[in-house]
Amino acid sequence: MRYAPIDKALFKHNRACFVDMLKPASMAAFNSNDIMPTNADGTMPFRQNNDLFYLSGIDQEESILLIFPDFHDNTYQEVLFLKETNENIAIWEGHKYTKDEAYQTSGIKTVLWISQFEQVFNTLMAEAKHVYLNANEHIRAVVEVETRDSRFTKWCQGKYPLHQYERVAPLMSNLRAIKSSVEIELMQHACNITEKGFRRILDFVKPGVTEYEIEAEFIHEFIRNRSKGFAYQPIIASGANACVLHYIANNEVCKDGEIILFDVGAEYGNYNADMSRAIPVNGRFSSRQKAVYNAVLRVMRGAMEMLRPGNTVATYHHEVGLLMQSELVELGLLDKTDIKNQDPKMPVYKKYFMHGTSHHLGLDVHDIGNVYRKMEKGMVFTVEPGIYIREESLGIRLENNVVLTEDGLEDLMANIPLEAEEIESLMNR
Repeated sequence: MRYAPIDKALFKHNRACFVDMLKPASMAAFNSNDIMPTNADGTMPFRQNNDLFYLSGIDQEESILLIFPDFHDNTYQEVLFLKETNENIAIWEGHKYTKDEAYQTSGIKTVLWISQFEQVFNTLMAEAKHVYLNANEHIRAVVEVETRDSRFTKWCQGKYPLHQYERVAPLMSNLRAIKSSVEIELMQHACNITEKGFRRILDFVKPGVTEYEIEAEFIHEFIRNRSKGFAYQPIIASGANACVLHYIANNEVCKDGEIILFDVGAEYGNYNADMSRAIPVNGRFSSRQKAVYNAVLRVMRGAMEMLRPGNTVATYHHEVGLLMQSELVELGLLDKTDIKNQDPKMPVYKKYFMHGTSHHLGLDVHDIGNVYRKMEKGMVFTVEPGIYIREESLGIRLENNVVLTEDGLEDLMANIPLEAEEIESLMNR
């Protein structure tokens, strides 16, 4: 792995917290993700299943984790199964975990080869009453391919139809929503790499550069700092492209007088950063561009004041909407008549600000976490208001990543330039 080794104490702690949530006589199974095909013999880059990584730190395909805390033989209360390597695999694919390396990574003492899985699983199932199986239950997930988890569920329920099956996803959603200090350090590192990329492009951007050249500058800086690359498909959107919320073509020339909207983030150790910024191509905001920029910045700061333990996402988003409504009136985009006649189910501010302000962040960019749960210390959120004026070919979104504390928050991106004047100064030094 490119990232520095993560202390196995993190994964041992995560497993201990997970075990506390299980019913008596329960076993839980976690599968690695597949290596997904493209065409011919091509494959996509491997990305580990985040629940398996969270509980073990194992970052390799064809891995299975079993947790059975009540099994009478403590040798099999935690078992990790790995792909057994050989000389041919070593020549063609490279190094795979040894059993000792897997222990040093995960803290799991019983490490077996995947060829032993069915025999051991059958022994454990004879004693298990509840079986926790995993699935992607994210409320925004669109899953059109059969995953390793779904194949395993079919196989397991077919072979052992009389067991009591449980959903592991709600437990992981509850557990992963609160970040430990080690996780926050990893996310801070991802944010710091993102900062380096942003400062690099402030020196690079000028009229005539292309969006894809800017993307190349980001990826160069990310990889040279031990990141695998972008945490998600980057948005480098100049001019009218900034009004397309998920613009990823990144193929246009950046013109004098335009604003470029960036939505990019580095990953580090499978943890993600998620940053949005908007900068002038020529290094100077026009008066109108700066007015819109500062309106978004005020909403961002107001939103940060509302991100507190005890608040709820629904209440928070409603209050942020009222802040945005006031700013849009000041900008001349809305008036009191618009507001008076609006449909409460579709507020008029959504014409210019049509997405949510915050989402959970962690191993997933849109991390798992129950949106109906009250905010708590240790949760990590994005804060990302935006104003998109299609008739002016102007889109501005500003986004930082913050950790909720006992009575406020810690901004993981406090060191990334944000003020319009600072951005102008850095671009014209």
